[in-house]
Formats: sequence, C-alpha cells, structure tokens
Amino acid sequence: MKKLTFRYLGKQPLYKVWQEMKYFTHNRNFKTNDEVWFAEHPPVYTMGMNSNESHILEKSEIPILNLDRGGQVTYHGPGQLIVYMMFDLKRLKIGIRDYVISIEKIIIETVKYFGVDAIGKRSAPGVYVGGRKIAAIGLKVKKNCSYHGFSLNIDMDTKPFNIINPCGYEGLEVTQLKDLCGVSDLELVSSKVKSNINLIFNDIANGR
Repeated sequence: MKKLTFRYLGKQPLYKVWQEMKYFTHNRNFKTNDEVWFAEHPPVYTMGMNSNESHILEKSEIPILNLDRGGQVTYHGPGQLIVYMMFDLKRLKIGIRDYVISIEKIIIETVKYFGVDAIGKRSAPGVYVGGRKIAAIGLKVKKNCSYHGFSLNIDMDTKPFNIINPCGYEGLEVTQLKDLCGVSDLELVSSKVKSNINLIFNDIANGR
C-alpha cells in the first residue's frame, strides 16, 4: 500500500480538526497518501447525522457539536485518544463493513497489548470490555474516502457520559484503560495504535 502519513495534533478544538479533515478529503486525489491524525479535545458532546437529541438526558455547560459522521451522541474530552483515519477505500479495495471491522481489530489488538480483553459488536459498532464501552467508532465516507475515526478512553473524566445515552444506548456504561490496567499514557497508547494500523492495513493492501 502507499505509505501512511501520521500526524500528531496534540490538544485541538474538535471543530477545527473537523474542518481540516473535510478540506483534506475534498482536495485529495488518487495519488494522495492516506493519513492518520492523533488528537485530544477539550470537553464536547458530538451528535451524528441521524442523532436523536433525546439521548442527551440533562443540560450541561459542555458544548454540543453536530457532525457529519454516523452514529448517535458521544462525549470527547481530555485523556481520550482520538484517531482520525483518512483512507481511500476504493484504492484499498475494502468495503465499509470490513473497514469498521478492521478499526475494531486495531483497538482490540491495542488494548490486548496492555492485558485487556475486548470485543467488537456487529449490532453496535465499537469495542467493549465486559459489556462496557471503551472505544467508539464514527465515520463519514465521501467519494470512496473515509474521515472521522474512533475514540479510545484512556485516562479521562467519565462523568459526562452519565448524562447521555452513549451512542444511543440507554444505560450503556463506559470504561477506560486506566481503570482496567493502570495505563494512562496517551503517547504510549498512540504508538501501539500506530503499529497496529500499519500491520492491519498492510495486510489488507496485500490481500491477507
């Protein structure tokens, strides 16, 4: 496959990164390298294109941002790793369903490295540990190119999840790596995510 470009954005407002993703996707062509951006965001609730506002159970001072991704409401905040994946799916010869499964595999293999057993769910995309959600996936595909990506809870304040139905599921509990295995280093987790993205998508590109 073409070489992947990885960018480390640090702490950035989600709206700013969203606009940059859209600009990148609109202006890319068949020669453009696929890119992965790592980021962390100030507190914000995000709503997918078909989100139902009834899944926000209480008012709060945390802003709400409507995005062009799939999925329902979720929360992003400091201590959560956000991984934006801009891939040409046509060039990879992969469909959206298999793309989601590949993202789940990246997350599962990453947390497995730290001793945590996790699973994906076909009925509710994301990754779960003992029924609690540790990672959410939300994507947009335009002209066969993806953007948005996934969030992985590492060492964050999870209380804001309590006033929403995460991803539209009433009573769904969330968890994070720090509580499961003591890992709180976003840079360390980012390095494992990067390794797994390279491994899994090289396999896809080579037909394995």
